[in-house]
Amino acid sequence: MNTQEQWTSKLGFILAAAGSAIGLGAIWKFPYVAGTNGGAIFFLIFILMTLFIGTPILMAEFIIGRNTQKDAVSAYKTLAPHSAWPMLGYLGVIASMILLSFYGVVGGWILSYLWRSVTGAFTGLASEDYGALFNETIGNPVESVIAQLIFMILTIWVVQGGVSKGIEKANKYMMPALFILFIVLAFRSLTLDGAMAGVEFLLKPDFSSITAQTILLAMGQSFFALSVGISVMVTYASYLSKKENITKSAFSVVGLNILISLLAGLVIFPAVFALGFEPGAGPGLVFVVLPAVFNEMVFGGIFLTIFLILLLFATMTSAFSILEIVVAVMVKKEGKKRKKASWIAGMIIFVLGIPSALSFGVLSEITIFGKSIFDFADFLVSNLSLPIGALFISLFVGYRMPRKMVKQELEQGTKGLAQLFNLWYFAIRYLVPVGIILVFLNSIGLI
Repeated sequence: MNTQEQWTSKLGFILAAAGSAIGLGAIWKFPYVAGTNGGAIFFLIFILMTLFIGTPILMAEFIIGRNTQKDAVSAYKTLAPHSAWPMLGYLGVIASMILLSFYGVVGGWILSYLWRSVTGAFTGLASEDYGALFNETIGNPVESVIAQLIFMILTIWVVQGGVSKGIEKANKYMMPALFILFIVLAFRSLTLDGAMAGVEFLLKPDFSSITAQTILLAMGQSFFALSVGISVMVTYASYLSKKENITKSAFSVVGLNILISLLAGLVIFPAVFALGFEPGAGPGLVFVVLPAVFNEMVFGGIFLTIFLILLLFATMTSAFSILEIVVAVMVKKEGKKRKKASWIAGMIIFVLGIPSALSFGVLSEITIFGKSIFDFADFLVSNLSLPIGALFISLFVGYRMPRKMVKQELEQGTKGLAQLFNLWYFAIRYLVPVGIILVFLNSIGLI
């Protein structure tokens, strides 16, 4: 990877970063985690965590990446040579591989559903049939693994093309199309009979239902949705021009992320209540509810196919960023190695993901600390690796990097936002680390 390669425009960077953030985090994971953790109260805490914890960390990763113009591991080696800080980059690489290993499984589910939609397999199904169909799909070992493999091949094919010709070019078309269709879907979902009960579930919080687990999961979802804590954004920002305003870029990514999460909720929950489903249905919520929504629409089969294509795109935009952090570390400045590194890393991650793909079928009896292999991989990343990584990134920028260097990097390319530095610097030094530690201690019963 030639580290001189850059995004061709600010919009390209924002769409790529937003694509990394949005993906499955907002569309697949947010609805089912919110559905099992109180709905509106989870959404409220998620927004607060995103604004006050996630956003400062996102800006911190931007600062590290753009300042060094290097991959996640090399960036920490440059800023803190002869220290243990580069381990933070390696943690990001390992976490990224685990994340993409089960992420690719969900990508495979989308491909399976897309194939069924194109071939007319959904024709004639009643709304109550989709739950059984989903269980049948994820329980089929051959289909699950083959679909996961195809998804990984598609991801590798784009990432091997580089930043501007591969990742950025794909995102410029994928993300706007996804937004437009989600607005259409939200409108249709809101016009279903009984939809307002779903709106209330999403937007009217019940403060009595707050638990330590809800707060921890909301923080984990914030990190997962923004792709922070594993240095993905360090890598993406290393391709960013010094002329760009990283503060505005960060708020653009955060705003788009919250918006698409809201839209996903307005698509899913009104339909859940209108069609008699349970909001706590778990990881299959999108795959069970949305086909049922399309079933209620004129030309629903066509819309379902289009949606699945765009959901595949959204999933891939996140997968691009996750694989990119691994590839960037492998190739460093040697661009001629990118293609080979992309295939090696992608195939290793595919193999790592096979147990997760089989965890709903032939390996369903195997559990780790009471969780399926798939759920345990998710737990390792969302509830451990991301918060721990975010904690140390905040400590690194707040205490290891010189304040003058941090201030100069944040304000470079900035007009009229320099006054935000003191507020952000306070947050990254005190609010973020203390907040993460308190949530952790509370979640394990120590406070």
